Amino acid sequence: MCEQQNIIVCTFDLKSPRISEYDIHGWIYAQMMLEDSEVLMEQIDGPQRYVYIKLRGNNRLQKVLQLTGGQAEYRHTNGEVSMVV
Repeated sequence: MCEQQNIIVCTFDLKSPRISEYDIHGWIYAQMMLEDSEVLMEQIDGPQRYVYIKLRGNNRLQKVLQLTGGQAEYRHTNGEVSMVV
């Protein structure tokens, strides 16, 4: 038996400047328009530039994917823009 996992994996550009955990946390809520109650877990893999976001429900997962189209951008403090898939 398999349990469905509602996890979004965000892949940041490896060439982009390093981003702090605090900034990533804020970006998740601002860019994906999520609320604290909808996010069960966030995990950051710094060397690989992956961010795992586990959501409370499948409906919200589908809405985030529709909202972003599978891509988003991150604006660094220096003004540089990186694509996130």
